[in-house]
Amino acid sequence: MKRRAAIATMGAFSLGLTAPRLLNGEVIQRPQPIKKETLHTDILVIGGGTAGVVAAIQAGRAGKKTILVENGSMLGGTTTTGGVAFPGLFFAWGKQVIGGIGWELVQEAVALNDDQLPDFSVPHGRQHWKHQVHLNGPLYALVIEDKCVEAGVDIRFYETPAEIVEHPKGGWKVTTVGKGTQTEIVCNQLIDCTGNALAVSLAGFNRLRGAEIQPGTLMFRIGGYSLDQLDMPQITRAFKEAVDRGILVKGEFLNVGSLLHKAGDNVQHIAAADATTSTSHTIANLKGRASLLRTVKFLRTLPGLERLKVLDMQHETASRETYRIDSTYQITHEDYVTGRIFDDAVSYSYYPIDLHDENGVVPKHLKEGFVATIPLRALIPQGSRNLIVAGRCLGSDRLANSALRVQASCMGMGQAAAAAAVIAHSQGKTPADVPMADLRQLLTGHGAIVPAQYT
Repeated sequence: MKRRAAIATMGAFSLGLTAPRLLNGEVIQRPQPIKKETLHTDILVIGGGTAGVVAAIQAGRAGKKTILVENGSMLGGTTTTGGVAFPGLFFAWGKQVIGGIGWELVQEAVALNDDQLPDFSVPHGRQHWKHQVHLNGPLYALVIEDKCVEAGVDIRFYETPAEIVEHPKGGWKVTTVGKGTQTEIVCNQLIDCTGNALAVSLAGFNRLRGAEIQPGTLMFRIGGYSLDQLDMPQITRAFKEAVDRGILVKGEFLNVGSLLHKAGDNVQHIAAADATTSTSHTIANLKGRASLLRTVKFLRTLPGLERLKVLDMQHETASRETYRIDSTYQITHEDYVTGRIFDDAVSYSYYPIDLHDENGVVPKHLKEGFVATIPLRALIPQGSRNLIVAGRCLGSDRLANSALRVQASCMGMGQAAAAAAVIAHSQGKTPADVPMADLRQLLTGHGAIVPAQYT
């Protein structure tokens, strides 16, 4: 063999030893660059939770080009990923006070699951949960996603805003980052439905926050035991001793009897659970899951609970409270409990004052006949243009917010905020300046109930 041919052969052998073994059809890919693009839309909704879904559908149905950005993998927020699949209350004192798109979505999910609505004509008294509509959470997630697509909404999962600046030609330029993407979204109207007023903060406007926030809850289901075979006094004593000895954390489960009777449904409290940032939400999730694991391990040591098991668990610890906007008007506790009807009222809210703390919660019901209203001004950050919020981060004091934050109320807000953004875009105005007659007409045309209708 000639020298040159021998060297070439040796090189081939060396390459064969170091090159990857490729299967048929496989191709080596270079490192993937971040995909950068610019999109233009009429309305951008940030946050695909309870309020954001309704807002996006309303904007899309009104004929506006709409983008919905959601940093998770599923729409629905508290109702779906949070597992609080009972989004009441829609009726007050025998009359429906929240309808429209949110009620449409709930009704469809109820029908598809062959569920039955409560008899709203029977007063619930101090047991407001009797008027809660219970949903199949995964099915509801399917319904709302389908409705968004049907309305022409461009859904963008796994993205979150990183920068928001005013656009030189009006509106906003929002930079989002996601899995392998960096997107610049130019919009005329921006709706913050993050629950934390994140977009409001990134846009340079103030937020409000109390010295403490309500605890969060990880929703789960447990089974593998028979209540009628349990010695509850003995279990209660053992549970208290475990808390006193530091085996269990004080306050995470206030009543072991309730934990077992409700099979884990909405009974856990994780102090200061904060969904504002990825870091704080990670901590809340870790605490929620650690709480469940340590409690399950302990309960399985007690007579009658040896085979207790976790049947289901939500993906995240749901938060009740984080930030609220510094709005043009702050809804007060007095406004809420007296049912004040504002001149610019756009939707209703009906729920007891429901502030959770380290001692649990004792709902404070509204007096008979009273129903709270939500003014447009409470959805608008002070000094802002072409920016509106919907959901629990609306402008309100802490006590009022503890009732305003429930899903049905947030659905009404979401539809109202989107309707204001739609009219603002059409008329070249900002949401604060839209004519109330036009806003109410658009809302009622899409089935919403506005306070002017209530008698």
